[in-house]
Amino acid sequence: MPVVLTSGEDGFTVAEIPVLPGCISQGKTRAEASVNIREAAMLCLESMEEEGWQLPAEYSIDEVEIGA
Repeated sequence: MPVVLTSGEDGFTVAEIPVLPGCISQGKTRAEASVNIREAAMLCLESMEEEGWQLPAEYSIDEVEIGA
C-alpha cells in the first residue's frame, strides 16, 4: 500500500495513505511517521470494514523497515 511522506511546516514528517481516505499521521522522523501511519492504517481499516468498505484486492499491508 503506497505511503506518501512529506515534510510538515512544523518540522515533523507527515505520512498519508492515499488509498485510505483520511488516513494521515505524523512523526518527528520518517521512521516514527512510518510506524505511526501503520497503526493509523490498521485503525482506519478496522473502522472502514465495520461500514462495509474493503481494501482493494491489489493492495496489502506488509511490514516495512525504513531507515531514518
